[in-house]
Amino acid sequence: MLPVPAYDLLLPHHRAGVLPVREGEPDLLALFADAEDPAGPYVRANMVGTLDGAGVGPDGRSASISSPADRRMFRVLRALADVVLVGAGTVRVEGYRELPVAEHLRDARAALGRAPGIALAVVTRRGAVPSDVRPGGLPPFVVTGRDGRDAATAAVGADRVLAVPERDGALDLAAALGALADRGLRHVLTEGGPTLLGDLLTAGLVDELCLTTTPLLAGPAAPGLLDGEARLAPPAGARLRHLLHADGTLLARWELRGPAAGGATSGEVSASPVGSGA
Repeated sequence: MLPVPAYDLLLPHHRAGVLPVREGEPDLLALFADAEDPAGPYVRANMVGTLDGAGVGPDGRSASISSPADRRMFRVLRALADVVLVGAGTVRVEGYRELPVAEHLRDARAALGRAPGIALAVVTRRGAVPSDVRPGGLPPFVVTGRDGRDAATAAVGADRVLAVPERDGALDLAAALGALADRGLRHVLTEGGPTLLGDLLTAGLVDELCLTTTPLLAGPAAPGLLDGEARLAPPAGARLRHLLHADGTLLARWELRGPAAGGATSGEVSASPVGSGA
């Protein structure tokens, strides 16, 4: 196992310095403290990509383009989540089975009022999920529509099925987030895949994007971070909240919704938006 690196906090300038690896990761948790009390669902996306925008390596998995610096942040973001929201294809390809909280972050997670375990919610129009996906011994929540309700109920039980309306052939993801929030799962972490992330972004449902860029090139044929048919016109604006570095890996936190995405406030890092805010 490679050693876990310290981070250089590059931006914002007034907080620049080194973030060492410490028990409970208090320095990293402090960077995300502003998102601790959302009135409704708060959606944070976490993705890793190469310099040329690929979202997976040659094996079709994101783990093969990750790095120790990325995995350090990955564990922290998981520890902050009530629920991880992913597409069914990602569950199958990436091997989702359990969602363990790193041992050194369990006390910090409890102090934030999170449940000991992280819930999993799988988005699938067909209602199909692998039978051995049972994080914490419980079946995942399944977000599906009319066509997938019966299959999902057979797989996980009616109490774990979040059947939502379909609009223009797509699942109503806002309704899904509302259903999760009604169950006390307000801090939502989505890890893709590219189609689900594209749908969430197009619907304006992502509050922030944590994007890790690793010092790799995958080539023009490699699948990208986003997929789907829709596009934002005009492109939406974003605000860079912080930028970290370790061993050539860059870790950025972009705010996509709220006042910070549309105008500068004290302590934030300016990023020039193109078009309107999300």
